[in-house]
Amino acid sequence: QVQLVESGGGSVEAGGSLRLSCVASGHIISINSMGWYRQAPGKQRELVATITGRKNTNYAEAVQGRFTISLDDAANTVYLQMNALNPEDTAVYYCHADINDITTVPPRRERWGQGTLVTVSS
Repeated sequence: QVQLVESGGGSVEAGGSLRLSCVASGHIISINSMGWYRQAPGKQRELVATITGRKNTNYAEAVQGRFTISLDDAANTVYLQMNALNPEDTAVYYCHADINDITTVPPRRERWGQGTLVTVSS
């Protein structure tokens, strides 16, 4: 079964940077898309950024110009470079993957990571 493991969260002061990583492991044939979502305390989970297997990207307006998503499809790894962080970016960040798994029928599956906490202090 495909699993996602995130890393890179932590605490940073406003204006700082962090880089999140998410590795998908398992019998992956191909990646349809991967992305990052976040959930702040008392709020619903929201999209941060996504990237397709063809490297087309989509960003939430709140992070446009500050965050960059990238995909190393050979390593089944998605990254989120976060710059100019502000306290409103504080949340648990979740990795999401839409992949094709050779061991399942149909092969298309969606998976979520366990989440990594990002805390930005003012």
